[in-house]
Amino acid sequence: MFVDEVLIKVEAGNGGDGCTAFRREKYISMGGPYGGNGGHGADIIFQVDEGLHTLLDLRYQKTIKGSNGENGRGKNQHGKGAEPCIVRVPLGTVVTDMDTGLILADLSQKGQEELIAKGGRGGRGNTAFKTQTNTCPDYSEKGEEGEHKNLKVEVKMLADVGLVGLPSVGKSTIISCVSKSKPKIAAYHFTTLNPNLGVVKSSDGRSFVMADLPGLIEGASEGEGLGDKFLRHIERTRVIAHVIDMAGSEGRDPYEDYLLINQELKAFNEKLMEKPMIVIANKMDLEGSKENLKEFKKKVDCKIFEVSAATNTGLQVVVDALADLLDEIPQTPLYEDNQIESHVLYKFKKEEPYTITKEGDGLWAIHGAEVERIFKMTKFSSEEAIYRFAKKLRRMGIDDKLLELGAEPGDQVRILDFYFDFKD
Repeated sequence: MFVDEVLIKVEAGNGGDGCTAFRREKYISMGGPYGGNGGHGADIIFQVDEGLHTLLDLRYQKTIKGSNGENGRGKNQHGKGAEPCIVRVPLGTVVTDMDTGLILADLSQKGQEELIAKGGRGGRGNTAFKTQTNTCPDYSEKGEEGEHKNLKVEVKMLADVGLVGLPSVGKSTIISCVSKSKPKIAAYHFTTLNPNLGVVKSSDGRSFVMADLPGLIEGASEGEGLGDKFLRHIERTRVIAHVIDMAGSEGRDPYEDYLLINQELKAFNEKLMEKPMIVIANKMDLEGSKENLKEFKKKVDCKIFEVSAATNTGLQVVVDALADLLDEIPQTPLYEDNQIESHVLYKFKKEEPYTITKEGDGLWAIHGAEVERIFKMTKFSSEEAIYRFAKKLRRMGIDDKLLELGAEPGDQVRILDFYFDFKD
């Protein structure tokens, strides 16, 4: 089964909790803090596996979870960090964050690995908080939450030449003649349900990859027929080859077919129109093809090759011309560097540390990733930890901001689902 798009959720592992422990040994006075740090949670890493060609392995995995780090223990024993969770995907996979619309990775190189969701760091044990002024802290941290993301994972095939055209124009026959690909060929529309790849060799031994895509029809870019599912595979191709039924064997006008296909390509992605294009005038062995080609050439300014896939005539000329054309075209990435969001920039990009909103009379809500992270990592089991949490908020300017907005002592302040009394 060919699966080229899936929606999944990934959850990186949480960091392990730090430990609050003290050294109590008979002959060691003032033993002090003795709690170890928690281990880091598992990262979610996508890795190219050249043995895979579809996303079938991910189709039934709704959620991929990384392991949590181990908790710290007494005697300054740190928890073990979790091993990364490796997700193997085919070459040409693009990963998009559905919540932000950002492209997280374009896995187009052999052996490429990309960090998709970062595991949470381990919480610090109370030994880590020992200072000259606080020689025996009685608090530790919880582990940080791992990143959770909703992803669209799609395969965009790595082919040099893409054959496009309406159904039954001969695309599958052409690729079966010029390569060892064996697509299904029959005299009805939409015989090709999945893209077919074939390695093609020119007369002098140069080789390239050709893709035969399922037939396009009017409205394909909007979901009609099969086109919307497979148009994405044309995005990586370096050359687009229009296959036209020049004999008009189904009563269609070859020029109208050419315009319709270009219209659908442009509607799907305008950048496709910037790619080099050729026209393969197929079925030249049928009656009326010569006359139609003569009229077609008057309207189209493009390299046109006359072939008959049924009789295997003229195809080697096309292959050699495509090899020459590919030699002139530099390989360019599907996305520019500024289109792919660096994970480091994404996680630590500059943003407002918090926002404060009034939710009612005497009720305030604080939102912000940094505030919520500090809150989640705080163990409120000791007074010292509570004091440290309040001190951090004060340093961030939250107390002053609340007073500026009109908050009064005794008002309630909410962070996530927890409420606190505001004190000046």
